[in-house]
Amino acid sequence: MADQRRIIHVDMDAFFAAIEMRDFPQYRGKPLIVGGSPTGRGVVSTCSYEARKFGIHSAMPSFLAYKLCPRAIFVPGRYEVYSEVGRQIREIFLEFTPIVEAVSIDEAYLDVSEQATDFPAAVNLAREIKTKIGQRCQLTGSAGISYNKFLAKIASDLNKPDGLTLITPEMALPLLENLEIEKFHGIGKATAEKMHSLGIRTGRDLKRMELNVLMKHFGTTGKYYYEIVRGIDRRRVTISRVRRSLGKERTFSRDIYNLEEMIRVLISLVADVSEELKTSNIKGKTITLKIKYNDFTQHTRSFTRQIYVSDAGILTDTVVRLLEINYIRNRGVRLLGISVSNLNTEQQPDKTEQQLLDFFTSYEPEE
Repeated sequence: MADQRRIIHVDMDAFFAAIEMRDFPQYRGKPLIVGGSPTGRGVVSTCSYEARKFGIHSAMPSFLAYKLCPRAIFVPGRYEVYSEVGRQIREIFLEFTPIVEAVSIDEAYLDVSEQATDFPAAVNLAREIKTKIGQRCQLTGSAGISYNKFLAKIASDLNKPDGLTLITPEMALPLLENLEIEKFHGIGKATAEKMHSLGIRTGRDLKRMELNVLMKHFGTTGKYYYEIVRGIDRRRVTISRVRRSLGKERTFSRDIYNLEEMIRVLISLVADVSEELKTSNIKGKTITLKIKYNDFTQHTRSFTRQIYVSDAGILTDTVVRLLEINYIRNRGVRLLGISVSNLNTEQQPDKTEQQLLDFFTSYEPEE
C-alpha cells in the first residue's frame, strides 16, 4: 500500500449526554435524553447508551422516544457548556498535531503522520489523547486509526464506547468486504435502500459492481463508493480553524479549600501555559480563570488586557487577582483552570509587554 499516512479519528461517546452524567451523577446509569420535551415538538439531540438500548437515537421526535422508554429522563441541552468542553477537547488535539480537522463539536480527524513513525506509534498517540480527555474532561471518546480518513472513521465506530481500533492496510480489504453496507460512512438510509435494490448488502457485493454501473446509478458519487470499498480515500485532513485559545486545567483528587494552595496550582498551570505560548510564538489579550466547585457548579471570570501578553508574571498576577476577587469562601474546589484567548494568530504581535496596571478600573467579570 503506497499510502502510509497515519490518521486518527476521534468521536466522543454520547457527548451531550455524557457531559450531563458527568456534571449530575444522579443521571448515571439511566436512560438519559438530551433534547426537547416529549410533550411538545422537541427532538432528541443525543441520548445515553442506556437509552439507545430502547431504539432511541438522535433526531427522533421526543414523544416517540418517550413511548419507547417512558422512564427515560429528559433534560434540555446546555449548549454553551458543550461548546466549552468541545473547545477543551480540540485544544488537547492540538497538543499532538497542528493538522486537526474538526467535523463537529465532538468529532475530529488528526493527521499524525509526522508525529508517528508507524501504526503502533499512532495507536500510542491515540491512547494518550483518550487518556488526556479522560483526565481533563472526565469523558470518554472512541478512536480509530488507519491510513486514510474513511477507514479511520470506520475504525472509531467499531468498538464504541471508549474504543481504540486500528485498521492496517493488510486488514482493510477483508474487513470492508464483510461490512454491512449501512455501516459504510457516507452511505445513508436512502442510499442503502437503493443499493439493496441492486443486490448490494455488503462490501463484497459493492466490490463486484463495475465503476460504470455505480456511476450510472449514483452519479459521480459512484466513483467514491467504488474506491472506498477498495480502501482508497484520497481526501486529506485539512486544518479547519485557527487556534482560538490555549489553556490548562487540573482536577483534584480531593476538594481544595485553601486559597494559598489554589494559588500554587495556578502558578504551576500558568508556567505551562506561558511556556507553550512562547514556544508557539503566540500571545493573547484575554486571560480566563475557571473554577469548578464540589457541587459541580462552574464559574469562569475573564480579564481582557489592552496588549498581547505571554509573560508568566503578568498572567499569574491577572489570574490570581481573578481568584481573589471571585472565589466563594469556604466552598470546596474540585477543578482550576486558566486559558488565554483573543490570540494574535491572525495579527501582528506587540513588540513589548507592560506590567499589569489599573486592574480594578478596567475589570469586568464574564460568565
